[in-house]
Amino acid sequence: MRRSLKEASIGFSLLAAIAGGVGLWFWLSGFLFGKKSYPIQMRFADASGLASKSTITFRGVPVGVVRKVSPQGNTVLVEGRITDTQLLLPRPISAQVRSGSLLGGDAQVALETSSIAAPKGPGPLESNCDPTLIVCANGLVHGVPTPSLTSVMGMMQNLLAKAEQQDLITKGATTLTEVSKTSKAFGITAKRADAVLVSGNQLVLQLQQAVKEADPVIKNLKLATAQANATLKHTNNIVSAFDNPKTINELKRTVSNAEQLTRRYDAIGGDVQKLSGDPNFVNGLRSVTVGLGKFFDELYPELRKPSKGS
Repeated sequence: MRRSLKEASIGFSLLAAIAGGVGLWFWLSGFLFGKKSYPIQMRFADASGLASKSTITFRGVPVGVVRKVSPQGNTVLVEGRITDTQLLLPRPISAQVRSGSLLGGDAQVALETSSIAAPKGPGPLESNCDPTLIVCANGLVHGVPTPSLTSVMGMMQNLLAKAEQQDLITKGATTLTEVSKTSKAFGITAKRADAVLVSGNQLVLQLQQAVKEADPVIKNLKLATAQANATLKHTNNIVSAFDNPKTINELKRTVSNAEQLTRRYDAIGGDVQKLSGDPNFVNGLRSVTVGLGKFFDELYPELRKPSKGS
């Protein structure tokens, strides 16, 4: 019986070792029990640092692992597996090899897309999956080059070589010299503009002073204009009075009375007593006085208006 127990323990140990080996193999191959996943293909010009079990991230979050890295001519084909079948990778999408941290670390694949809205439609494992909208199972994602110190230095060397061939440094120095001259000329122009501005301000001050000095003259001119308007109005009153037929008749009558009075005075010869006793002379004098009063009323109608105090 002891022999049977010993043989049984050996058998169970052997089975456990086999199961552990199979489990380790599945774990190293990236197989996950009880969880679905789907494969994707990625193609890079340079996949330095990538190896099996490298992490695949999408927008900074781990979503899968690298299964295999296979060089093919001028490119490297990387087989990966996305561990979440509900994850939809929208197109356009690209892959880039990056370091796990700023200080270095293991290389990983970063999936990047410019799409913001999540796509709607069949999943990557469905038969009607649209490869133009999302990455379907076994779909291909193209890689983009990763900037590195070597690539940057190579780019700088190429730029320096092209600059040397086209003599860009000499041309650049000449351009800088011309820019310096232009800057100096612009400074001189700015100073001249400032001088012109100062002169303009002085001219404005002089014009303001001239306006102040001319202000009394303008006031006197306005006063003279007002007086001329009053005189013109007075002249118009006289002209309108002469244009009035009634005024002309009164004037004729007054002149006639004055002639009669003069003849009578000449006939009387200076006898005041006799002159004052003549009723015709008194009537003529009264007519002259009334006629002159009417004449002046026609010339100055405003004198007939009663004053405010009366």
